[in-house]
Amino acid sequence: MGAAEIAARVHDGWSSAVDVARAHLARIESRDGVVGAFQVVDARRVLAEAEAVDGRADRFALPLAGVPVAVKDCVDVAGYPTRHGSTATSDAPARRDDELVKRLRAAGAVVIGKTRMPELAIWGFTQSRLGDTRNPLDEALDPGGSSGGSAAAVAAGMATLALGTDGGGSIRIPAAYCGLVGVKPGSGVVPLPGKAQEHWYGMSAAGPLARTAADAALMLGVLRGEPVVLGERGPSRIVLSLRVPSPIGRLHPDHRSAAVGAAARLRAGPGGAVVTLADPPYPAGLALQWMRRWHAGVAQDLAALGLDPSDVERRTAAVARRGRRARPGPRAVRAWRDRMVAWLDDGGYDLMMSPAVAGPAPAAGSLHRRGYTRTLLAQTRQVPFTQAWNLAGLPAMVAPVVIAGRAVGVQLVGRPGSEAALLTAAARLEHRPVPVGAAASPRSYA
Repeated sequence: MGAAEIAARVHDGWSSAVDVARAHLARIESRDGVVGAFQVVDARRVLAEAEAVDGRADRFALPLAGVPVAVKDCVDVAGYPTRHGSTATSDAPARRDDELVKRLRAAGAVVIGKTRMPELAIWGFTQSRLGDTRNPLDEALDPGGSSGGSAAAVAAGMATLALGTDGGGSIRIPAAYCGLVGVKPGSGVVPLPGKAQEHWYGMSAAGPLARTAADAALMLGVLRGEPVVLGERGPSRIVLSLRVPSPIGRLHPDHRSAAVGAAARLRAGPGGAVVTLADPPYPAGLALQWMRRWHAGVAQDLAALGLDPSDVERRTAAVARRGRRARPGPRAVRAWRDRMVAWLDDGGYDLMMSPAVAGPAPAAGSLHRRGYTRTLLAQTRQVPFTQAWNLAGLPAMVAPVVIAGRAVGVQLVGRPGSEAALLTAAARLEHRPVPVGAAASPRSYA
């Protein structure tokens, strides 16, 4: 069931929050031994929290009444340790909920557990010394990262919604690999964990992972403190880009077909969108600008957690070592953001569409014990489409379409404040089949 349906059943008395929690705990018991989505689940605490929801006098008005939500390991949940994906951090439980968790609980959500991520949330896969996570759609594959445990929990039906964070694609990459809707809001739309004013030099955001755009909109509204209303009409003008921003990336034919087919779906029917094939004005050195902030941000995280480079994985220490020498400034970021918004304005585009990832997910466990350079090269090839929008601070999200029976993600990018419009478009795409080998014509067409 979706989040709205669960909440409606709890409102009407057809189900209780305890019933819902027990069903999801049973699902975790049956599936998570293989999937490994959760870092920690406390069934006693979950049931007590669900019972408290059932006892609330205002439960009939709670938008997430009884809805099980998984929370990424880097976000504090009272009574649970916050390990940040590392064996070197303390396993002492957090004393209080993060503001994001407070908002979810105030809306009636039940925290079903804390989910796995790579060490310090710095990679687009979920493999670490604390354990590996497998993709519920194909257990031979990784679910992506760094919010891979959150995505796997939702895709496996062990949670209805999940909270993730995204500094370079960490919500959108696992959403693409796991057949979910994943939302990276624009800068400042949703509070950052730990009441941080910024993270990774302004690149990080927190947002939802869900099976549908409607569920993602419901959770995003709770997180930002204002409802997100999906529109009745989709976008009227779309720009489609198939260019791979990375110099070493190569786009898999199915992922090209997914983006082209998704654009064709939004074009089809009365009042369909006009679609233009064009590439955004990516600045020279875009990847290096993102990497400089990523390196420096990881170095700050290591220092803030009181960790020594010898305590962490070799590749994590290498990222932090480079970050201590980096001095990223804001000028390039502002220039790129302004340039991209002007490009959308000049073309009259409502949104930009692109592939979400370059190809299928890597094999589960395949990136263990790789050093910094080999890991970075693999990531640069596999996930080149997401980082630009963290750098610009623009809203971006992933929606799944279906290619030959398999879910493949496409990415939607918009102007500041366009989260509802992007989710409206995502709702028209989610889980819809598109033809394999769809071809893109290099022109505008109606």
